[in-house]
Amino acid sequence: MVSRMDAPDNPTRPARTPPDQASAARPVPAVERAIALLDALAGARAPQGLAALARALALPKSSVHGLLSTLAAAGLARRDADGQFALGPKALQWAEAYAAQSDVLRAFHRHATRMPALGEETIMLAMLDGPDVRYLACRQGTRPLAVNFRVGGRFPAAITSSGKAMLASLDDEAVQRRVGDISGTGLTRHSVASTPALLRQLARIRRQGWATDDEETAEGMQCFGAAVFAAQQPEPVAAVAVSAIKAQLSAPRRDELVAAIRSLARTVSDELGG
Repeated sequence: MVSRMDAPDNPTRPARTPPDQASAARPVPAVERAIALLDALAGARAPQGLAALARALALPKSSVHGLLSTLAAAGLARRDADGQFALGPKALQWAEAYAAQSDVLRAFHRHATRMPALGEETIMLAMLDGPDVRYLACRQGTRPLAVNFRVGGRFPAAITSSGKAMLASLDDEAVQRRVGDISGTGLTRHSVASTPALLRQLARIRRQGWATDDEETAEGMQCFGAAVFAAQQPEPVAAVAVSAIKAQLSAPRRDELVAAIRSLARTVSDELGG
């Protein structure tokens, strides 16, 4: 007699997938399209017309119109007098809720103003989002910069100090899976030009504990970044970075900024239990 534990699998009866795994394996197409539409509205600098949104998403106008009507009814999209569409006020409510519920954002805002050495400079908090960094917060400095680091904005992780600080915590294989081939994605003549060159930079960053963007996102601007860790998280949850005008940085001032941004990263990590 064969016990239940020893019995072979029934080949005519497929194994059941746990409900949570089944739902994770089958994304809902309508939800994916709605998210893509919200991303398109968020990424636009001005309200967009129905035809432009349909082209950007490669969807029929009728489908996009239906999605926009649903999002507008929920307050996530709005239509102006010219028939153009933009994000609705509900998106702001969600953004504020995220900020209120995010431990790393609260810790950043609490300590970003307590570093005298960083007082005049712009400080950012960012997280990895695919091959990019997405900015979660920005404390503007008193010195104007060539780049406006807006909350929600993105840059390729490979050319930013915050992105490289986080990528350095991954092994080379994981870095390559995340960023792919970065050739041709740089923003200036100083941007790292290939994935092998990036991996060489990351090896140095691992040794020194901080990262540099030396005019890679904008000519004349230099940034220094360090990763932020949280409890029971092997990879960084975020990174902090400081941006300054390169021509105004003496060697002592550069060292001061590096020490300060590393101190901010450690302070935020300590508060998160990292």
